[in-house]
Amino acid sequence: MLNRFALAALAVFFPMAAFADLTGTLTLTSGQSVSMDTGATVASGGDFLWSGTTLTPQGKAKAYSNSALNGASTYGLLTSSLISSEAILGSSSPITGLAANSIVVYETNGGNFGKLLVTSLTGTTLTYQYTTYGASSTGSGAGTPTITGVQNNYSYLVAGLPNYGIAQGALFIITGANLASATTVTALQSPATALPTSLNGASISVTVGGVTTTPYIYYAIATQIAAVLPSNTPAGTGTITVTYNGTPSSSAPMTVVTSAFGLDTYYGTGSGLGVATNATTGALYSYTNSIPPGTTVVLWGSGLGSTGDSDSTNTSTPHQVANPPTFYIGGIQVTPLYAGRSVYPGVDQVNITIPSGVATGCGISVVALSGNILSNTMSLPIGSGVCSDPLLGYNGTQLSTLTGQTSAYSQGILEVIQTTSPASTANPSGIQTIAAGIFYKYPASNATSSAGSVASIGSCIVTTSGITTATVTVTTPTGLDAGNITLTGPGGTQSLTEETIPGQSGASGDYLAQLSTAFFGNGGSFTFNGTGGKDVGAFTASISYTNPLVWTNMSSIKTVTRASGQQVTWTGGASGSYTYITGSSSNATASASFVCYAPTNAGQFTVPSYVLLALPTGTNGSLGVANTTTPTTFSASGLTNPGTVIAGVSASITPAYN
Repeated sequence: MLNRFALAALAVFFPMAAFADLTGTLTLTSGQSVSMDTGATVASGGDFLWSGTTLTPQGKAKAYSNSALNGASTYGLLTSSLISSEAILGSSSPITGLAANSIVVYETNGGNFGKLLVTSLTGTTLTYQYTTYGASSTGSGAGTPTITGVQNNYSYLVAGLPNYGIAQGALFIITGANLASATTVTALQSPATALPTSLNGASISVTVGGVTTTPYIYYAIATQIAAVLPSNTPAGTGTITVTYNGTPSSSAPMTVVTSAFGLDTYYGTGSGLGVATNATTGALYSYTNSIPPGTTVVLWGSGLGSTGDSDSTNTSTPHQVANPPTFYIGGIQVTPLYAGRSVYPGVDQVNITIPSGVATGCGISVVALSGNILSNTMSLPIGSGVCSDPLLGYNGTQLSTLTGQTSAYSQGILEVIQTTSPASTANPSGIQTIAAGIFYKYPASNATSSAGSVASIGSCIVTTSGITTATVTVTTPTGLDAGNITLTGPGGTQSLTEETIPGQSGASGDYLAQLSTAFFGNGGSFTFNGTGGKDVGAFTASISYTNPLVWTNMSSIKTVTRASGQQVTWTGGASGSYTYITGSSSNATASASFVCYAPTNAGQFTVPSYVLLALPTGTNGSLGVANTTTPTTFSASGLTNPGTVIAGVSASITPAYN
């Protein structure tokens, strides 16, 4: 079953542009400034200044905080493209009212977008976890080399996660600054002869248990090196050093394991659509060419472990790993036909048959489990021809044409959402109900992001700090004036107020109303009416949500035992809709989150143990259940795309993960 010639070109399965994002946890005391592009406190030139009560953007940095965003579950779903295309970034002004679970999205002085989640506020000490997308240093190659991260070339998992580690014989990346002389990758080094141990002035040494090995290099540029870890490197905790033009970096921690598989994904992001080829023809599967159940495919990645093959040159007779991992495809356990080295050093392949009884859809989840070490999660389109997820409202053609907007477009979103979360001083009941309107004009570049992490009903997707999402260059959308907007529901009629952004002229495009619990009641029919403004004409949009979902075992969950899985149960919910279950946890250095989709009429879903094993243990955890109606549409002059309106509920708790 070994398909040694399925790779038409190594570069197709070798994501070279996936530079790691900057992620971590920071603690600030009163008066400290911090650069969100480096994660370091600075004397001047930072992005934020913490006064002890307020967080103020500095220089050209911008930030936006809205109570409707708050919550660890929401934080886990905020990607760079979502932040840059959806959030209104205001000018420098103090952010007040911060508390645990507050979310702030920001743009740094360096032009990078990011998000932060407040984990604690004690006195005048602020602690938060953060991700600044695309903040890897852009050094030109001069000066002392600096290592900021060491990751599997395909999974992009970061140190601190329970499934982190660089496997013996794996292809891995080093990110940092001043690592080599080159600034762009012009070509991969050919393993037909031998990969070099020194390239563009750079060399690497790894020391574990008193044994030092020298990795083999595929490419080396100022900000990133890709190399193969020699299989004879001992397993354990050690150090890694990069030497550039005779100057060594400070040593960085290095965790070497016998197996930690990273699955290759279509956009080289560590999540989303996975790379799968036909085992016979080598054809690449996609959203418009899905995989029929029963088909044998080849999956690609690295980190299965030592196989006895060459770590520096192509192998003519690759070997299978001694203890292949167990795979779960759409929740069905599958044993691979072959799991081991491909022709290329450091690149592994897995030949596996898609189960005949697996569900079909555009985002069927795939993971590999070696003992308790979980790979990154990806998804595959399974079905015939164009994949389809009718309950979720999309198909493969739509997913493949998300890049189709070639001109500026305008859109409106209206929503009524009730959230239930742990009670706080600011919100003793824990219940918050909002009505919101979002009206923006987007430049064409905002429509060029990929489909991202699509999950089908019954599947779960895990994302972790440090995974690079498919980002694009975008400009901030322009807010549209939609006039006066009111909402009429079971509790009467209430006006939405247009949000104001300090220092910003013109319309913000954001309309918001805090509603009483009685206004939402037990659901019902809701109608938005807009008088129209200078940008958007008059409109009427209605939605019905008559049987709100209730999370029935919410109060009984105090701790999530990762190895046992976690069942959630509910009653009610919108007819013909889906329910999504989210969760996250973090420690001092890393965080991970998941989202699972289930049919609402099932009334229950169990988050698999192999999903939960990817989350760190600790007390900074969240678990949530949400349900919304199927969106209805409305039209108004000034909107080039149909507007959408939804209603729904969400509930969240903060259990520990063990």
